[in-house]
Amino acid sequence: MERHVKASRMLLVALALGCAALVSSDGGAQSVAEPATAAPTADNAVLLTVFLKHDQSRPLSELNAQLERQGFYKAFPPAGVEVVSWYVMMGVGQVVTLRLAASRLREVNRIFETTAWGVYRTEFYPTYDYKAVGLGNHDKALQ
Repeated sequence: MERHVKASRMLLVALALGCAALVSSDGGAQSVAEPATAAPTADNAVLLTVFLKHDQSRPLSELNAQLERQGFYKAFPPAGVEVVSWYVMMGVGQVVTLRLAASRLREVNRIFETTAWGVYRTEFYPTYDYKAVGLGNHDKALQ
């Protein structure tokens, strides 16, 4: 189990360093190591969980009209970014989990900034798939 904790910490550190590398630049210009259509692979994939919290002071029809005007559904999800799950959380908004190449993180963020702001307050959480490890630990504990 300690080995899995260390591996998880190493993954988080690598993800944080990768994210820092993506956003560090001079004058706002950013270079991208991979093309914008880079597909997630075992070596570069990250999961990103996005909370889209509705503006509850406005009716849903107004929010949907704004999303349409801003082109949200034309831009999101971008080609090559896998939608792992997309749920409505009643009373809160939507929760979307994406699998994408780390090099595409900025692109996905910009889509939300340009097409979803004003309708949603956004929160982003880099995540990783722990299911196999958690279930393996459970199975081991039962032996």
